Amino acid sequence: MPRFAVILPAAGQSSRMQGLQRKKPFTELKGRPVWVRTAEVFLRREDVCQVILVVPPDDLEWFQETFRANLAFMSIQICTGGATRADSVRNGLQQVGSEADFIAVHDAARPLLTTMWVDQIFAAAARHGAAIPGLRITSTVKKVDAQGIIQQTVDRTGLVQAQTPQVFRRELLEQAYQQVQNPELATDEASLLQSCGCPVHVIEGWPQNIKLTTAEDFRLAELLIASVQRKEAGGGLLESLSRLTPDE
Repeated sequence: MPRFAVILPAAGQSSRMQGLQRKKPFTELKGRPVWVRTAEVFLRREDVCQVILVVPPDDLEWFQETFRANLAFMSIQICTGGATRADSVRNGLQQVGSEADFIAVHDAARPLLTTMWVDQIFAAAARHGAAIPGLRITSTVKKVDAQGIIQQTVDRTGLVQAQTPQVFRRELLEQAYQQVQNPELATDEASLLQSCGCPVHVIEGWPQNIKLTTAEDFRLAELLIASVQRKEAGGGLLESLSRLTPDE
């Protein structure tokens, strides 16, 4: 069975989030911290050998004190982030143990995941070596200038909105960090592999797998939680039924 290490970047500045006292991953969503909801999806998997949460250096002491009870009962490692997402993921990558075959990078601010979705992206990565989920763009796309004037209608054929988890064979991601001259310019890990000429496979993403970027996203996530929980419960039931033999 392939083994996966999971890196959860939570070191962003949350600059687009207004009205919250803390950064997105550390804010409560329906009574539970966002990062806890996100991490638990991976911690309960047998094929995940390591979960690493990357937090801002300035928040590390506060984080460890505030979430002491959670950390006492969760098998999770903490490391500090860098100036960019790429720096933060690289810091997490340096803590990955030798037992990991694959590295999954998932935004800590995407707490609405199900086991079935993770199964799908892990399987795609095991098959192709590098895989990400993506949502097809269905609306008309416009390119505008700094004044908000439309400059071009973009052909949306083949366009997808990248999501996470982005999952890669370990050596591919490590090589990408070694070979790319300016990894800090990459907005996601798939971009790094593209820069090295490594093909990245895209599977159909999940509309409910939203990233909490604005206060409106939090309100939407509160509405979606029940639906995702029903999917998780239903998926678990179907999985259990599929394992039953006729004699059972």
